[in-house]
Amino acid sequence: MEAKENGPSKNPSNGAIHGPTNPMVTPLLTDLYQFTMAYAYWKAGKHQERAVFDLYFRKNPFGGEYTVFAGLEECIRFIANFKLTDDEIGFVRESLSDSCEDGFFDYLREIDCSDVEVYAIPEGTVVFPKVPLMRVEGPIAVVQLLETPFVNLINYASLVSTNAARHRNVAGKSKTLLEFGLRRAQGPDGGVGASKYCYIGGFDATSNVAAGKLFGIPLRGTHSHAFVSSYMNLDEIIDKSLCRKDGSSTCDDFVSLVLTWLNKIQLSNGVFGETNQSELAAFTSYALAFPDGFLALVDTYDVMRSGIPNFCAVALALSDLGYKAVGIRLDSGDLAYLSCEVRKFFCSIEKEFGVPGFGKLTITASNDLNEETLDALNKQGHEVDAFGIGTYLVTCYAQAALGVVFKLVEINNQPRIKLSEDVSKVSIPCKKRCYRLYGKEGYPLVDIMTGENEPSPKVGERILCRHPFQESKRAYVVPQRVEELLRCYWPGSSDKNTDTLPLLKSLRERCIKQLELMRPDHMRRLNPTPYKVSVSAKLYDFIHFLWLNEAPVGELQ
Repeated sequence: MEAKENGPSKNPSNGAIHGPTNPMVTPLLTDLYQFTMAYAYWKAGKHQERAVFDLYFRKNPFGGEYTVFAGLEECIRFIANFKLTDDEIGFVRESLSDSCEDGFFDYLREIDCSDVEVYAIPEGTVVFPKVPLMRVEGPIAVVQLLETPFVNLINYASLVSTNAARHRNVAGKSKTLLEFGLRRAQGPDGGVGASKYCYIGGFDATSNVAAGKLFGIPLRGTHSHAFVSSYMNLDEIIDKSLCRKDGSSTCDDFVSLVLTWLNKIQLSNGVFGETNQSELAAFTSYALAFPDGFLALVDTYDVMRSGIPNFCAVALALSDLGYKAVGIRLDSGDLAYLSCEVRKFFCSIEKEFGVPGFGKLTITASNDLNEETLDALNKQGHEVDAFGIGTYLVTCYAQAALGVVFKLVEINNQPRIKLSEDVSKVSIPCKKRCYRLYGKEGYPLVDIMTGENEPSPKVGERILCRHPFQESKRAYVVPQRVEELLRCYWPGSSDKNTDTLPLLKSLRERCIKQLELMRPDHMRRLNPTPYKVSVSAKLYDFIHFLWLNEAPVGELQ
């Protein structure tokens, strides 16, 4: 299935950008205090003042040292269609104080995002704490109304993309990763969003049919235990015929062919007795329905004594007619041991009956997998080719939220700072430019923020990088490559060139490439090396000057 266009696709009838994927994402999907502040701004005549906000997070999730940025497309779709309806304005009127003046609601009726500018790091990029993922500029009342939906759209998207990337990192490049989380996700939006953002994070396919239709993500899935246990015996199969793959002839009794092969396997192997005949009937029926895509769940009764012999009998019968089975799925038991035993069995079948490629049939494993179980399987040794991962992936079981924040950094060209006794919560003021500096080995060394009007770092020129708040942490860097991170995605009323949002498949490729660029010690699961985020010497001095200016001076009595 081809990946569909990810980004502000346009309605061919009027050229307008489509709205958010979820129709519940409207201007009312916000906190009440955004409207109360908007009214207070309007009442004070401040609502048109030009403000700059940074959207960022303070700490990498899952005990790691990197995050994957996702959710930008939905933000652009949202602001492209931002307009309050009369019905929505009526509800806001009912929700606010009776003292609110009518003129404010007339103002709400007129606002849109035509004077808002959005700059962002490209979606699918590996990002780090305190570096702005998005910079939003515009009239303060309007931008304030964007805060909650933007934080909502970025928070889960980036969290689950990062979770997917971490699972990919543990599983390795060669394994197929399947997102099977729809039934355990937090509602329909959580399920659809997880499918999209797990794909960006490096998963190969999903079981979610709605996500396949919406985003063009490849679909995978065969049958459940219920399908196997729904059969009682082979007599339930009425139509037993199956045409050869090349169409040259038809096998009138595929069931008999399967039984013949089962007898041959029993005689050659001799390690199992009678297999479960209802399971054999289910496998045979499924193969008749999908002879080109036969993948069987083999643990309904007993994997090695029944499931695998039954699967092999059906797979060999298909082979006689020119088809090739896909493989099996294990959903319980000791996955490392069973996968190795299954692989041995497949190889013995290939050797005994001369069926090329039978030993390399796909072994898929599921059953509440997570990072830890993947890591344990790698250490034990296994023969699994594909992993179906659900609950722990889509619910982000190890961490509930990323902790994205949206902070005012400038108003009317005046830098602003948010102070706190907790230094990690102190914001970095003013409109900034952000760069990634690369070393001679091609790895990113440090992200640096500078003031908007400072000269850009240059290749081969030494630059002092300072920790934003710790005076002793500083280092000179001579970059071999400089990448500016923030790009314009919504120009507002300006005439700035904008970046387009690429295909979903391209975002996935970008994410994988970005992760490959990272130094291995930043990526390891346990005790990863922190990646350095810094500010220029000039911005460092300004942060601390503003900090001292804004912090009240105490008086000892």
